[in-house]
Amino acid sequence: MSLHVDVVTLFPEMFGAITQHGVTRRAVELGLFDLQTWNPRDYAMDNYRRVDDRPFGGGPGMVMIPEPLEAALSAAKARQRDLGVAPHAVYLSPQGRPLTHAKVMELVAEPGWVLLCGRYEGVDERVLEMIATDYLSAGDYVLTGGELPAMMMIDCISRLVPGVLNNNVSAEFETFHDNLLEYPQYTRPEVFMGKKVPDILLSGHHANVEKWRREQSIIRTLQNRPELLEDA
Repeated sequence: MSLHVDVVTLFPEMFGAITQHGVTRRAVELGLFDLQTWNPRDYAMDNYRRVDDRPFGGGPGMVMIPEPLEAALSAAKARQRDLGVAPHAVYLSPQGRPLTHAKVMELVAEPGWVLLCGRYEGVDERVLEMIATDYLSAGDYVLTGGELPAMMMIDCISRLVPGVLNNNVSAEFETFHDNLLEYPQYTRPEVFMGKKVPDILLSGHHANVEKWRREQSIIRTLQNRPELLEDA
């Protein structure tokens, strides 16, 4: 399985954080994941490469105009279709559904995504009505644009593509697995600044270790995110 992602953004250089670093860079090098960016300014209809204008009805700020966005989105979707993928277009917006672990597990089943990163006061609604199949949010707060949420989404999904992680088992037993937060982790040295690793982790008794880790996950979830326990 390979993951194909196309991003419509005014700041394509930001996505070097995904393609040039860490696990996602290795995924690109292995051919398990590819990312293509599309800048609406390249599809602007005037010499000034204008992509925004004042909102009808008045109000603060500027709104991204439809023509360059539609052209960039259409080009992105055409690339996906050429790859044999039925593209799903997602608008990253605080008005969208939260990007939860459960949602990520749904998204990873799809081989291709077209992500629209808004800027300014937003995007002309007609483009969204024509193009967007889903709205997703990084949380209940407002950022200056959709690029950071898009990178979060890409990172979450790409790491679950088989072969991306060195140890695929690690993705199965992390925070939010079974709707619980992950248990505490320790490594060498056994004693650090007077604080010792729990004895049970040094016992070599795997069943007791797993029992302890499960208990710690429940305790940590109860302390930090008790609302998750209802579905655990």
